[in-house]
Amino acid sequence: MKKVLTAILIMALIPGILAGCGSKSEGSNGKVVVYNWGEYMDPDVLTLFEEETGIKVVYDEFETNEIMYPKVDAGAVAYDLVCPSDYMIQKMLENDLLAELNFDNMPNTKNIGSMFMEKSKEFDPENKYSVPYMWGTVGILYNKTMVSEPVDSWDILWDEKYKDNILMQNSVRDAFMVALSRLGYSINSTDEAELQEAKQTLIDQKPLVQAYVIDQVRDKMIGGEAALGVIYSGEALVCQQQNPDLDYVVPKEGSNIWIDSWVIPKNAENKENAEKFLDFLCRPDIAAKNFEYITYYSPVEGVKEYVEDEYLLNSPLAFPDPEQYTNCTTFHYLGEEADEYYNEIWREVQAAGTSE
Repeated sequence: MKKVLTAILIMALIPGILAGCGSKSEGSNGKVVVYNWGEYMDPDVLTLFEEETGIKVVYDEFETNEIMYPKVDAGAVAYDLVCPSDYMIQKMLENDLLAELNFDNMPNTKNIGSMFMEKSKEFDPENKYSVPYMWGTVGILYNKTMVSEPVDSWDILWDEKYKDNILMQNSVRDAFMVALSRLGYSINSTDEAELQEAKQTLIDQKPLVQAYVIDQVRDKMIGGEAALGVIYSGEALVCQQQNPDLDYVVPKEGSNIWIDSWVIPKNAENKENAEKFLDFLCRPDIAAKNFEYITYYSPVEGVKEYVEDEYLLNSPLAFPDPEQYTNCTTFHYLGEEADEYYNEIWREVQAAGTSE
């Protein structure tokens, strides 16, 4: 999922985009109301779509899945196209919020790699309600001048010689994913004994951790302020570009592979226009523009031949073979009760070792 947590509207930056969702489009072919992560699409893509189709784009952004969900659930704004993450799509399906897609209107979806359609079945079992947009992994970014041994396991994040040089994600599911993977358990475990063991593993690690952060992993690793950091693959690519001493690995025990996908809410008022926009996004030339802008991986095949950025073209990290991540799993929606339990034991990890 996109991890740039910036709640902004870019409508003012894009000529011709409407200021409000409720107004009638000025375009002869109507409008499409899009709800996406912050900084998660090249603004030029919106302009190109408007120019090619005459369909006006009303574009809004959200910070997290948890902010997005209640807005879609409430239906106060009739979004036509929304980009949730895997586990949230599962929740939206369980709560009957999504419309079935008409793939006859989207011939370019054939460009989506088969692995991603297969992985999507973990949250959209029949591939009827979602189309992958971006994907990535969670792994370890490490500084080769500060780490001498091979980095291939989550175990290194518990190595005492890296005390105060380890950065962990300040995220309940990501932190427990690391611990559960290290212990050989499912990253979607709801087994209380396994989760308690994972909690204690994180508590044991805590004295070695320099900080629990999110975006700051990028800045600290670029600046050589830490030796090891848990990070998302797209962020790792940016870091490596700015500091060639950095390298990224997905540990052998497995990890989270995340997929952000487009869905159409049931209350969408412009479903056909939404499908036209989704089809547009699945063109390799358009997907390449978004990849260069975001630096998260595109599931659209044929993207590389349209990429112009020389650094990205020459970076092995930019175009990984997705088949190497067959032991990685998407996050599943575990239900309200499990969510509450995860949050409870995460608070215990956070409180461990702190003075009263």
